[in-house]
Amino acid sequence: MRALVRLLSMVAVATLMSPSSLLAQADERTVYVAVLDKSDAPVGGLAAREFVVREDGMSREVLRASTAAEPLQIAVLVDTSQAIEPHVLDVRTALRAFFKQMAGTHEIALIGTGERPTVLVDYTRDLARLEKGLGSLFARQGSGTYLMEAIINAADGLRRRKAARPTIVSITASGAEFSEQHHDGVLGRLRESGAALHSLVLTKPGVMRMDREGRELDLSLADGTKLTGGRRDDLLTSMALSDRLQLLANELNGQYQVTYARPRTLLPPKAMEVEVKRPDLTVRARRWP
Repeated sequence: MRALVRLLSMVAVATLMSPSSLLAQADERTVYVAVLDKSDAPVGGLAAREFVVREDGMSREVLRASTAAEPLQIAVLVDTSQAIEPHVLDVRTALRAFFKQMAGTHEIALIGTGERPTVLVDYTRDLARLEKGLGSLFARQGSGTYLMEAIINAADGLRRRKAARPTIVSITASGAEFSEQHHDGVLGRLRESGAALHSLVLTKPGVMRMDREGRELDLSLADGTKLTGGRRDDLLTSMALSDRLQLLANELNGQYQVTYARPRTLLPPKAMEVEVKRPDLTVRARRWP
């Protein structure tokens, strides 16, 4: 009788530990992934088996991979401080082309960051509204930027909207930053919102930010883009903005939606890695689960 009880116990344990049982105890999670070739162009046609997802170093089963279908919600943060004055026409031209490529399908908001964060156009798919909003984009004399505050506000707004694919695009010149924020606070709000941060900075050769606000902004942009799966581009001329925004639009439109299985645990993972099995390709994805 005791032998029979032991046998039944062993069968029960084996059943609990079977792959089908473990899969039943797993939750499906989704991450949006950009895969780019050496020319920075999106790579299409990849199957689920070509992706590798790890959480805290542990491999997860990739269930599905397909071109992302959910519309993006994009907060475009534009420097309207005095530092942007020489570049305003190039910024308008670049954004006009970006809006034409993205509007209609995706929701876009235009927000100025000079003097204080100011919504110039609220979220819309209407290209005409966005193009009209570019007329309100000009430099505020004697002002600096509040970019860190604008990133926090945009992240909070996207979280309240329960955006499926929240995205923040920042265009800024190397001027004075007046936000009294710490980069850890900026990163925390980005993490809570799930937003990806993409940063385009118009730089001046040999110019370094020495003040506390400038250093905090640089850390926010560097770590924010890296940890959220965004891109960071430092440009020596505003004439390069159009090409970089076109590359960004192509990247966003070509993202994958990768679904994987996460076993149910008491403690959530702290870090995530997404790779593809082809070493010649670049992958951009969130590093926070």
